[in-house]
Amino acid sequence: MGDHDVNETSDDISQRVFVKALLDDVNALEDMLEREMFETGIRRIGAEQEMFLVDRTMGPASVATELLDKANDERLTTELARFNLEANLTPHVFGRDCLRKLEQELEDVVAAARAAANACDADVLLVGILPTLRKSDLGLDNMCPIPRYHALNRAMSKLRGGDFHVVIKGLDELETTHDNVMLESCNTSFQIHFQVAPKEFARLYNVAQAVTAPVLAAAVNSPVLLGRRLWAETRVALFQRSVDARSSAHQARGLRPRVSFGDAWVKESVLEIFREDIALFRVVLGQQEYQSSRAELAAGRIPKLQALRLHNGTVYRWNRACYGFSDDGMPHLRIENRVLPAGPSIVDEVANAAFYFGLMSGVTSEYEDIAKVMDFDDAKNNFFAAARHGLGAQFRWVGGETYTASGLILERLLPLAREGLRRSQIDEEDVARYLDIIEARVRTQSTGSTWALRSLSAMAPQAPLDQRHRRITRAMLEHQRGDRAPVHTWEPCTIERDDAWREAYRTVGQIMSTNLLTVRPEDLVDLAASMMDWEKIRHVPVEDDEGRLVGIVSHRALLRLVARGQAGDAQVAVKDIMRRDPVSVTPQTQTIEAMKLMRDRAVGSLPVVEDDKLVGIITEHDLIDVSAKLLERFLAEEEEE
Repeated sequence: MGDHDVNETSDDISQRVFVKALLDDVNALEDMLEREMFETGIRRIGAEQEMFLVDRTMGPASVATELLDKANDERLTTELARFNLEANLTPHVFGRDCLRKLEQELEDVVAAARAAANACDADVLLVGILPTLRKSDLGLDNMCPIPRYHALNRAMSKLRGGDFHVVIKGLDELETTHDNVMLESCNTSFQIHFQVAPKEFARLYNVAQAVTAPVLAAAVNSPVLLGRRLWAETRVALFQRSVDARSSAHQARGLRPRVSFGDAWVKESVLEIFREDIALFRVVLGQQEYQSSRAELAAGRIPKLQALRLHNGTVYRWNRACYGFSDDGMPHLRIENRVLPAGPSIVDEVANAAFYFGLMSGVTSEYEDIAKVMDFDDAKNNFFAAARHGLGAQFRWVGGETYTASGLILERLLPLAREGLRRSQIDEEDVARYLDIIEARVRTQSTGSTWALRSLSAMAPQAPLDQRHRRITRAMLEHQRGDRAPVHTWEPCTIERDDAWREAYRTVGQIMSTNLLTVRPEDLVDLAASMMDWEKIRHVPVEDDEGRLVGIVSHRALLRLVARGQAGDAQVAVKDIMRRDPVSVTPQTQTIEAMKLMRDRAVGSLPVVEDDKLVGIITEHDLIDVSAKLLERFLAEEEEE
């Protein structure tokens, strides 16, 4: 997440001071490019590994700060949430055994993080979005206690002028609002870096834009968010919306969000990207002091471009331009690919990186200028199609040719990637090891997302949704800790007895019914009666047009209506017999508390409300079903003992 020694630019003076430093940095960068002060003649690769921390129930474990104290590993650092972690890996010269070294270091750093997590009664999981996350996990109490994160949240919320609104439609549909940027913490990625020379930056950046879609299609690993099955790589949709600081007026006139793919090919220089991001996006973070970069240049020193790098860290292009330094202090430019999800295994991640790096080399050799043979809108449409559909996406490639994602990868791109890695003198054994994984994954249509969805579907008749989410999460962790095999070899999950089975029933949100039948206050009461008869239910919630709970109609109330001889009266509306202000609970209410509440208040159902909206209902039948399952489990364990 960048430099932690920052603050919010909360007043006009601090804004102007920062912008002055920002413009000074851009001018200094232009001078450095003209004077050819950058490292050239060498390519390096690097990576950042983001991780989730999970507890024994497979829910998020908010132990990042404690873990870092125990690990004492300078590669590990905080991320936005206390249940996230990041590792910054060693850069390697692109060639020979660099991919194998990357895999070895990933294994080492994840093992170090896991050992420290185990000491905190937690574990480390690599996955794009943790399936067991709940909205209640995304409060500011779970934000890491780092000033940068809180300053960023205040600044983004101020620009937004209200809650962050998320609507994502996939196999299911999610619509929610949130009052802070913690939705971003639902995402973890495997970010890869590719160092390039300034004169080739535009050409290679455009190649990165073109190949991102097919690489993503083969790498998708984030199909579930807050209990909903959405995109193959839901991170793409969520990240854009979770830090969308545009006001309604800015959205109406089509201002680009801070998370974007871009709108056009780069023509000549990295300056185009930095200048555009300064022009389009207001600064949100600052520092107390700035050194003049042009003065540093005049004194014969290499400037750090602090303001430019800080602003760049708050604009989230999926392929981001980066300014940095090598070990000997030479400045360089990198392309940071932020698209790839964490997981589902370390070898899968390195295979994804190998495919990307191979295409960066292979496509560059195949096409002198990708911008001349491919329309930018096709590259952009391909990207979003890959995020939505994974290997099932339809692409338009060079020359307007149409392919399925699988067909393009197998027929055109894997041969190019193999040749690109060989041309870069990557060891032949490693070329085969990693790209064979990509080929097998594509031929079997077995991405992390397809494995998760197939597993959820296979378990559907046997277990409630929350338990299925915990099961696939545990299965991922078992593979990552055990055989560490690539995902295309994994069998779909099955329900198994484990030590955490009780956790599947602890809260109302885990057992409530969400497939709701509701009526409005003005509806004819006969409609409610018919729904009860058709669906064999005894309670129907009443909600207004905004989804707010306003009452509940019970079978008992209908019987009273019949007793008075008013049944069938067209003048009787739901509002005339509903119980107003019914007793309700939240998804986070403990199941045992809900049971006591129903008994004490003599009610047969409890509507479940979150953020003032009806989200579910729990009934006596639900509790009887849960009790039966728990008793069955308990007796089975007694017999085993």
